[in-house]
Amino acid sequence: MSQMLSEEERRALDLVPGAIHYRAFVGVPQFYDLAGAYQFNLLTFLGLRETHNVLDIGCGSLRAGRLLITYLLPGRYYGIEPEEWLVNEGIQHEIGRDLVDLKQPRFSYDQNFNFGVFGIKFDYLLAFSILSHASQTQIRRCFREAKQVMHQSSIFACTYHRGDTNYNGEEWVYPGVASYKTEFFIKMVTDEGLQAQEIEWNAPPGQRWMLITRSDYKGPALSLDDCVPVLLAERNHYRKRVAELENHPYVRVGMAIKKLLKRLRG
Repeated sequence: MSQMLSEEERRALDLVPGAIHYRAFVGVPQFYDLAGAYQFNLLTFLGLRETHNVLDIGCGSLRAGRLLITYLLPGRYYGIEPEEWLVNEGIQHEIGRDLVDLKQPRFSYDQNFNFGVFGIKFDYLLAFSILSHASQTQIRRCFREAKQVMHQSSIFACTYHRGDTNYNGEEWVYPGVASYKTEFFIKMVTDEGLQAQEIEWNAPPGQRWMLITRSDYKGPALSLDDCVPVLLAERNHYRKRVAELENHPYVRVGMAIKKLLKRLRG
């Protein structure tokens, strides 16, 4: 089928979020760098330092990982990702094997949120645009596993897709989204003995950030009040650019081709 497409059509397909391209598969490829920066900046604002251990849940093609691996001391970055090819592509195209040898990140290709595989406690856990595609069962398992690898000062920063209904399916949803009401999402957190606080920080349209800690949290105060005006302006600019991109001719052509290929595959 790929031989039937022109070079322009193939480039258009690579622009479509969810396409089989290491940047597009994890989101809007034109914002790959910015999305990674948002995650990195949030963690450093929350106190991340090079000596901390970080678990990047759904690390994909190292969108945030390429910044975190560079920043952290050797052996401090841990990534969990069911799509091993994404990690390999991220290493090949974004950070290189030499940096891997120098910084010694560790990866697991587990599909069931098995965070205990690394055998350590984490100072920071990160799940960007992961739970926005997950079922209730998967989310509850994620929180249950997270609690086991968190200490009293750990911070788990994650996004979810806020909606008017709660997704009741059991399947992973991608490239679509699984939406949840805010109070229901927080209840899934508290049901596992954790606590949650929603914050204002840049995220894809429809998504919101949550900071999750243990109920006996002893870390610093989690206040972003001073940053809210600047962050809201940046978020609005980001959403405007995403909306403009969605109307780009190449993206619209790519989406049409993707739908056609899906029908042809039956």
